Amino acid sequence: MSEKRERIAELKKERDAVILAHYYVPDEVQEIADYVGDSFYLSRIATQIPQRTICFAGVKFMGESAKILNPGKTVLLPEPMADCPMAHMADPDKIREIRNTYRDVAVVCYINSTAELKQHADVCVTSSNALKIVSALPNKNIYFIPDENLGRYVASQLPDKHFIFNDGFCHVHTSITRENVKAALAARPGLKVLVHPECKSGVLELADYIGSTSGIIDYATASDADEFLICTELGVLYELRQKNPDKKFYSVGHRQFCPNMKKITLEKIISSLESMSPTVEITEEERQKACAPLTRMLELAR
Repeated sequence: MSEKRERIAELKKERDAVILAHYYVPDEVQEIADYVGDSFYLSRIATQIPQRTICFAGVKFMGESAKILNPGKTVLLPEPMADCPMAHMADPDKIREIRNTYRDVAVVCYINSTAELKQHADVCVTSSNALKIVSALPNKNIYFIPDENLGRYVASQLPDKHFIFNDGFCHVHTSITRENVKAALAARPGLKVLVHPECKSGVLELADYIGSTSGIIDYATASDADEFLICTELGVLYELRQKNPDKKFYSVGHRQFCPNMKKITLEKIISSLESMSPTVEITEEERQKACAPLTRMLELAR
């Protein structure tokens, strides 16, 4: 491990590179990353770093977002086959149909989406800023893509707006059931339940806290409680334990695991930095269309 860390440090200097990692990648990758965070933090930090090369330890849409926001930088994806199924779960034809059906509709696109889908959106959001951004929009009608559960959670907080939902989901979060959570609480009464808003409403109803991965980490760190039930992908446990070595964190079940995020390894990061490939490529026309909703997100989230 030390040899790999040393090699990565050498390559970062040689390639003028920075490593960004999502909370869901393996522990050893989070350990060597320069910045670790949720989608919003990483999209924001990508616009602020001085290095010419961004090595993105995450799934494809994250690397795309970094390239869209930083056209002059080289963006590396250590594992180009690490994709997010939900990122594809919306249809441009359906978006056009909704625009023709509803006057004054805003197409709100979760950042967990392809570059193609972002080109059809009015604004992007993340789980940490969706409520703030949608509440700031002047539009009454909101078409929320691609994740239905996050859309329904935001809608529950904004009853004055009319939401149209899309049939998309995260397989990790929808695999967490209300019955799972109740069983875990029966086994360990008194656990604080921390839930990602990509989970279904029946799970959200049992939560002591609902929020993004970074929100979950912040809540657990600030809490006086000692034991927590974590209802999101279990890669977040690395940072939770780093910040809270004396607290205990429990999973709901065995399916809290994103196989795509776990494809990122130290070996692939080394190979990517050595070969300066694979890179994220997007045409300038596509980039400009996809950049507008991302830029609006960063502005509204300030």
